[in-house]
Amino acid sequence: MQYQCERFDLPDAEFRCLMHFGQERYLTAKGIASKMNVVKSRVSKILEGLLKKKLIQRIKDPEDSRVSLLSLTPQGHEKVNKINAFLKDLHHQVLLQIAPDQRKAVLTNLDILKASMEAVKEMMI
Repeated sequence: MQYQCERFDLPDAEFRCLMHFGQERYLTAKGIASKMNVVKSRVSKILEGLLKKKLIQRIKDPEDSRVSLLSLTPQGHEKVNKINAFLKDLHHQVLLQIAPDQRKAVLTNLDILKASMEAVKEMMI
């Protein structure tokens, strides 16, 4: 994680926050706090860093002007795309280190592990 943060010139918290925008068009500070499991005041500091870097922007919610929506800027989209391409290549390189006849088993076991973790998470809610 430290290497990734240094490579993309982002502190760890900003890096993790930015990655939550990859699947969402808009987020709120409250939503980010929930996703990152941190208090809203901590998210405010993280967001200020991303705003200063022009990676995200604030937009007033058209349905409720008291709410600020956050979205990626074009520079933010570019940064997230570069990070995702890097991660995809990194994962590919890891899989290439595994013997071809063992890759399928590893991927199958990772799917099983993911499903098991999600099942336990649902039980805890």
